[in-house]
Amino acid sequence: MAESWATLGVDLHLEPAGSSGLRRGLTDALRDAVRTGRLAPGTRLPSSRSLAADLGIARNTVAEAYADLVAEGWLTARQGSGTRVAERAVPPPEAAAPRRRAPGRPTYSLVAGIPDLASFPRAEWLKAARRALAAAPFQALGYGDPRGRPELRTALAGYLARARGVRTDPETIVVTAGFSHALRILGTVLRARGVRTVAVESYGLDVHRALLHDAGLATPALPYDELGTDTRPLAGEGAVLLTAAHQFPMGTALDPDRRTAVVDWARRTGGLVLEDDYDGEFRYDRQPVGALQGLDPDRVVHLGTASKSLAPGLRLGWMVLPPSLVEEAAAAKGQADTVGVMEQLTLAEFMASGAYDRHVRSARLRYRRRRDALAAAVADHAPGVHVTGIAAGLHAVLRLPPGTEQPVVQAAAWQGLALHGLSLHRHPEAVTAPLDALVVGYGTPPDSAWAGALEALCRVLP
Repeated sequence: MAESWATLGVDLHLEPAGSSGLRRGLTDALRDAVRTGRLAPGTRLPSSRSLAADLGIARNTVAEAYADLVAEGWLTARQGSGTRVAERAVPPPEAAAPRRRAPGRPTYSLVAGIPDLASFPRAEWLKAARRALAAAPFQALGYGDPRGRPELRTALAGYLARARGVRTDPETIVVTAGFSHALRILGTVLRARGVRTVAVESYGLDVHRALLHDAGLATPALPYDELGTDTRPLAGEGAVLLTAAHQFPMGTALDPDRRTAVVDWARRTGGLVLEDDYDGEFRYDRQPVGALQGLDPDRVVHLGTASKSLAPGLRLGWMVLPPSLVEEAAAAKGQADTVGVMEQLTLAEFMASGAYDRHVRSARLRYRRRRDALAAAVADHAPGVHVTGIAAGLHAVLRLPPGTEQPVVQAAAWQGLALHGLSLHRHPEAVTAPLDALVVGYGTPPDSAWAGALEALCRVLP
């Protein structure tokens, strides 16, 4: 019991200083901590015994310093309540230079790429987390395999094979902190293999092109037409990045002949196809398009995340790799660059219990209703605007009359509506003729804001 002080009380960082004695130095340090606001009013201080042991000084010295500050009104001491910083008026900080006022947040958002976060299955997720934590071995809390927890890789292998037609096993899956993390790892691997060019689509996310550029890779644009991305110009590139199941943002599925052609290109040249399975779970008016990876697991890297099906804040994604790439990708990721163990274990349990399937099917029905409401509202209010790309996914493309995209986006901002135009996603070197259009994310607003967001959109359409 002689060292019981080590587990009691609270920590307090103080540096008693000065040449006028230890008691005065401690008193000055405490007073300065209160005066500057580092110790807020009401903060409970350690007991005199605990603080004396931490500082390596006599208990009486601490008790006397406390008594001095109580007498001065800096501290209060009550029986049963301990010693606390006195409740007193804190002078306002000195006026700082005026800062530019940040623009107001939009009232509504129809930005694509984000699901309805209010519908996250909190109760089921919490149940899965409790079951996962109860069943997890203590070794699971260590650093572990850079590829990720085997429980999640096993659950992913089963789900992706059943729902997306992916040919894999747990050994060829690497868990990542989302798609961008996976692309950063692949950029490192490709560069180390001598790849210098990764072809991309004419329309896509600039952040993905930036990640490839950061890895030292050029990103030429492939043409786009009514059949999707045209892969025929591919030649000596080391890889190509495609959203084959549901092109972002145009919303089309890659033509079957082009799917076959791009895999044939990869076999012939030794290149790789990086398949972004964007919105792969959500389809409405067509049969699900299987993963491109199923055509050739040795030449296609399948990339997926839980960002659209659950929430981007979970930071959970995965790569299904050709066996020849697994060790290089795991090494590029590194043991310290891992994803939270509890999130991995919870998602594994969430999938194994069937809760993931139930959530996706429920979300699919809700998003389809929103999509139908969007199409009907646009047809009623703006007959000259054509809604496309709505057979799957969480967004629609609204084709506008020529020259109207920027005025509509500006008008939306005035209405308090966050909205992106198609030009935002156009590759700077795209050879495809530009289109005036809006990319409308109907999955983003919560149910309570959906009607208001739709009304605001209709007000700004030409």
